[in-house]
Amino acid sequence: MSDHKKNLDIKSILTENRLKGLWNLMSGYQGLYIGAMLYQTVAALAKSGTYLLLEYFVDNFLLAQTAGVDVWVVAVGFILLFLFQGVATFLSQKSAAQTAEGTIQRLRDYLYDHIQNLTFAYHAKTDTGDLVQRCTSDVDALRRFYADQAIGVGRIIILFLVNFIAILRLNTKLALLSVIVVPIVVFVSIYFFRKVSHAYEAYQEQDAILSTTLQENLSGVRVVKAFARQPYEITKFERDNLEKYKRGRKLLTIHSLFWPISDVLCGAQLLAGYYIGARMAISGDISIGTYMAYAGLVVWIIYPLRNLGRMIVQMSNGLVSYDRIYKIIKEDREPLDKGSFHGKEAIRGDIIFENVSFHYEDGSEVLHDISFECKAGMAIALLGSTGSGKTSLVNLLPRFYDFTEGVVLLDGYDLRLYSRRFLRERIGIVEQEPFLFSRSIYENITFGVKEEVSQEQVEQAAKMAAVHDVILGFPQGYKTLVGERGVTLSGGQKQRIAIARTFLKDPRILILDDSTSSVDAETEVHIQAAIHSLMQNRTTFIIAHRVQTIMKADLILVMDNGRIIQKGSHNELIQQDGIYHSIFDIQTKIEEDLQKEISSAS
Repeated sequence: MSDHKKNLDIKSILTENRLKGLWNLMSGYQGLYIGAMLYQTVAALAKSGTYLLLEYFVDNFLLAQTAGVDVWVVAVGFILLFLFQGVATFLSQKSAAQTAEGTIQRLRDYLYDHIQNLTFAYHAKTDTGDLVQRCTSDVDALRRFYADQAIGVGRIIILFLVNFIAILRLNTKLALLSVIVVPIVVFVSIYFFRKVSHAYEAYQEQDAILSTTLQENLSGVRVVKAFARQPYEITKFERDNLEKYKRGRKLLTIHSLFWPISDVLCGAQLLAGYYIGARMAISGDISIGTYMAYAGLVVWIIYPLRNLGRMIVQMSNGLVSYDRIYKIIKEDREPLDKGSFHGKEAIRGDIIFENVSFHYEDGSEVLHDISFECKAGMAIALLGSTGSGKTSLVNLLPRFYDFTEGVVLLDGYDLRLYSRRFLRERIGIVEQEPFLFSRSIYENITFGVKEEVSQEQVEQAAKMAAVHDVILGFPQGYKTLVGERGVTLSGGQKQRIAIARTFLKDPRILILDDSTSSVDAETEVHIQAAIHSLMQNRTTFIIAHRVQTIMKADLILVMDNGRIIQKGSHNELIQQDGIYHSIFDIQTKIEEDLQKEISSAS
């Protein structure tokens, strides 16, 4: 594929006008597709020429000896016409296939790249199953549109025009009588086209819902089993599948109604044409050769016309799929490189929030008047109930979202002056449930770095995360493939591999999202040691629900309903009446009671 074809900015050429958008999508292949149509024209001319030559042969060789050429010349004519038809048909199908596959390969690549660069907010509100459906089923519907349906409609129109002109040459009256049904079939096709468009779109939407249900269930299969919720999930899937069945049945019913109607109309037209042509031949208005040529030509008017209706109805699938794909492509990409700072500059990690507020696109405000100051290398802990705004606050740092009021300063400059790519390359995140790809452990650890790293660097990062010995315990060591989402590893092992990945990235700012909430006490000791080492000389934000994990933080922010209601060090907050003191008392009592029970059991 040439660079022009490969690097085409698809978003800039697509429009809401579906036919124009589909034509523009073929940029770089349009000449090839026109060539496919021209080859179809040559094939249609050769086919019509065969029947006209048949007329000449019957009238001038079989019924009378009036031919001015030898019979072998006619035989060679038939052979050449068949050869032209076969070669032209092959070249047409090849050109159409090259256009379809090339256009769709480019579209798939662009879609994947485009989705990777869409905003955090878009992915937060869009179902994964729906995106997968649009990138697979809908894209394949466009491939069929180019490879079969559009070229098929062109072929049918060309066959109709060429053969109709050929019949006009034979007999004008017979030609006009042979196309009476054409307007009726076209009207019926357009009517069913509209019906199928709505039914197919509804079917695709439900198919996306079913894909989302399946994807979520497979991703959370361990949770389903742990809570013995298989019957509930099966019932939910069956309900969604039943709805898909109903919509699919409606779609097929519309298709099924179209076929007998078009068959009756086209069949009646064909029989009427044969009857009228036979009567004209018997009465001497046309010759036997003319009738035989007509009998062959009229078939290539009526049956392509019947298929035209089918093609028009099926094209609705491609047009609906174009709309569904266009809705993704017209979404604005995240401007990763927009900003004054986007080079190799280092950052210290001084951060200041001044009266910062943030609300989502729907207007719901999640942060209100947030103010605090963080010096480079400090550890800032965020404590609060679920939904208090902790994660929303730290999501502002890598600019997953931009604050709507106030100002955030990084090293004295407005955070929005730093490009998103610049920030994300210098911020490390260890999530509560770290995601591991279905790749080797080595590839998962090196995922966060762009430059080449040595095996020694990877092993050093693993040692600092206290997971090197665990990795060597696997038969293939660092080449061990982990399952989807890392399911072949324990929770603690996944967490430490994620920490090793962050060590190797060597970020200046670190975000720890409740990194030890889902592991046992022994594993937590190892992870806490690794995290403590990781935090050295880095500005760190720690999201936690347990006071015991944040007591050593330089500054603790207690949040509720998007506001900071208390802030200070542990020693300062423990002296104040408030939520922090209450949480500390409750959690301390729970741990003391637990220790007593363990001691009693021992």
